[in-house]
Amino acid sequence: MADDKAKYNIKAISNMLGIQPGTLRAWERRYNIIEPIRNESGHRLYSDEHLAILRWLLDKVNKGFTIGQAVGLLEKGSVNLESQVETQQTNRLQTYAAELRGSLLGFQELRANAILDEAFSMFSVEKVLLEIIAPVLIEIGSLWETDNITVAHEHYASQYLRTRIGMIFNSLQVDPLLPKAIAVCGPNERHELGLLMFTLYLRKKGFEVIYLGTGVPSKDLEQVVNEVKAKYLFLSCTIAENLTETIGVIRDLQKLEPNLNIGLGGHAVKMLPKRKQIEFSENLVGQTIDEWDNWLKNRFGKM
Repeated sequence: MADDKAKYNIKAISNMLGIQPGTLRAWERRYNIIEPIRNESGHRLYSDEHLAILRWLLDKVNKGFTIGQAVGLLEKGSVNLESQVETQQTNRLQTYAAELRGSLLGFQELRANAILDEAFSMFSVEKVLLEIIAPVLIEIGSLWETDNITVAHEHYASQYLRTRIGMIFNSLQVDPLLPKAIAVCGPNERHELGLLMFTLYLRKKGFEVIYLGTGVPSKDLEQVVNEVKAKYLFLSCTIAENLTETIGVIRDLQKLEPNLNIGLGGHAVKMLPKRKQIEFSENLVGQTIDEWDNWLKNRFGKM
């Protein structure tokens, strides 16, 4: 009877879950999480129960747990334990952030590489971006603005992180069925790493993103939108003094391109007056992944 229930080979499981066969074998050997049936040829066969267990574990891993932590939750089934693990994860993320900041301010590229390599092996790309890299960027920017570090320190850290984010960006596949997007900094903006991280989030979703960065004249944007037939335009504003001009760009483009979905993000957006937040509520993409997801979902509903 067991053989009848075991109907999926390892390739089928790999395709269904989007996980490499080698990873599955490693999980089985190290954690004994499941015991696939062997057919007469010695090949692994998996049941629906096996599939459900693996899918549950993979969901936990995608949320930032290590496989060892996920297996522990599966075996003990403890909600309190899950809360403890999440606390441990938060502490570990904060430790990584502090170590990364220290290595960058010390011009220690090899150390920074090791920290991020380990972090990416333990947590999802989103967690590393938002809970390690983003806090480091904000703190280094604050240190620079208050003259606690030199321009050289800020430039070195920014260039290093820009390179790491770019490496991930270029490794992700594009879904040709999704509409194109443009990402650009608002007028007079010089800080682009926040926009880069949001662009990486879009790329992970499968969007082809034309990244323009800083220094693009506002009058050029309409032409670029038309040339690439973009459905989305995302603007970033980190300095409060640049909000007025950035808002002006949105107003002008919405008049010229009423079907263009325009999103606005960045640290300065939190400083918008209440009436402006209400007026441009449909443009504000938010600060978290959940808010980004909701913004995109609402726009897809209109397409």
